[in-house]
Amino acid sequence: MNILDKIVAHKKIEVEAAKARFSYTQLEESEFFARQPYSLNQFLLDPARSGIIAEFKRKSPSKGIINDQVSVEDVTTGYNAAGASAISVLTDRNFFMGRKLDLTKARKVNDIPLLRKDFMIDEYQIVEAKAIGADIILLIAAILTPAQIKQFAGMAKSLGLSVLLEVHNLEELQRSIDPNLSAIGVNNRNLADFTVSVETSFQLAQHIPDEFTKISESAISNTQVIKELKQAGYNGFLIGENFMKQENPGQAMADFVKGL
Repeated sequence: MNILDKIVAHKKIEVEAAKARFSYTQLEESEFFARQPYSLNQFLLDPARSGIIAEFKRKSPSKGIINDQVSVEDVTTGYNAAGASAISVLTDRNFFMGRKLDLTKARKVNDIPLLRKDFMIDEYQIVEAKAIGADIILLIAAILTPAQIKQFAGMAKSLGLSVLLEVHNLEELQRSIDPNLSAIGVNNRNLADFTVSVETSFQLAQHIPDEFTKISESAISNTQVIKELKQAGYNGFLIGENFMKQENPGQAMADFVKGL
């Protein structure tokens, strides 16, 4: 059993526990459920913004603690001020030290799209994402069937949420494309063993249909790589660890963006 299998197995238990605590009705009565979500693509393609989806991440299974000394409000408002097109917030507690409350806190102080970064395996999590203030959900092809991707993407779109599909290879991409997706992200990290290579994005770029916004995720640590990815057709760039490992992630992003 690799780390991804362990995460999914634990997630199933976690989701059932959440269902027992909060009904669908309770989620739909929450503070943020009725709000109109921001559009991921609108913000990604805004020339006044950087195209960067900046991530708030305290820990990862591969690196351990990255930064657990900063507040989600300080970091995310720093990212916003530095020109982030969207902000990714980890909500997985067991493996990433994330919390659903982190996303809600970020929502209260930001006016740009928020991605709920989690392992979505159940429709309940999509309703929950909207309830806690998310604008975007992540669907990971490696853990979902084509039928699940179609079902989840359709449901998310019906709630006004943007849908980011994450793939790591051509097989995942070709079996997962659905018209309800907003964007396709190429994860340069192999979730089975957590090795990384930005070359993955360059290899898959030409295979992503032009109607989808293209996002490169992980292993991006310098502005030259972003310039090359733009040439390859990418509109968005998810960066987390590179900023989070600094004492002031927001300032780290501001300094990075100057190089663009």
